[in-house]
Amino acid sequence: MPSAETAPVPLIESRIWLIRGHKVLLDSDLASLYQVETKSLNRAVKRNRERFSEDFMFQLSAEETRELLRYQVGTSNEGRGGRRYRPYVFTEQGIAMLSGVLTSLRAVEVNIAIMRAFVRLRQLLATHEDLARQIEELRRNQEQQGHQIQTVFETIQHLIEAPIEPKRRIGFPTSHASVESQTVSNKKGEK
Repeated sequence: MPSAETAPVPLIESRIWLIRGHKVLLDSDLASLYQVETKSLNRAVKRNRERFSEDFMFQLSAEETRELLRYQVGTSNEGRGGRRYRPYVFTEQGIAMLSGVLTSLRAVEVNIAIMRAFVRLRQLLATHEDLARQIEELRRNQEQQGHQIQTVFETIQHLIEAPIEPKRRIGFPTSHASVESQTVSNKKGEK
């Protein structure tokens, strides 16, 4: 059971970085969470190097370190004048391997909290992906409906612009001229 002193999941989430396509935690952040020195953590990892393949843990390049330190306040002020070595970062699987290397109660509790943070991030990403998919469906439906509405407007516009032909009257002619011609013809027939 994690203690009340264990780092909360939101704090851990704020320390997770996306580097080289992997969600990772810095060695210094992990050391802080485990309440050990960074060099002690790295020494323990080096003693058990066979547990940490390249997709579990890797060292940042100089450029990645500069970029990350720009966003990470306080990292460059460790020890005497900053870090001497480029930091290592650990993926979720690497952090799981750390649980076999660091066996203190604190390390176990922190590992549980870190795993929960990674699970929560996956859930959030899945929610965002689902939301993005739904938005795309709405956009496609709107485009279809937009085409249908456009067709309706074009038809209405065509009807408005069409020339009006005179209507042909239905029924018997009622004009004076036609009535008179019928009367004249009727009178001729009487004679």
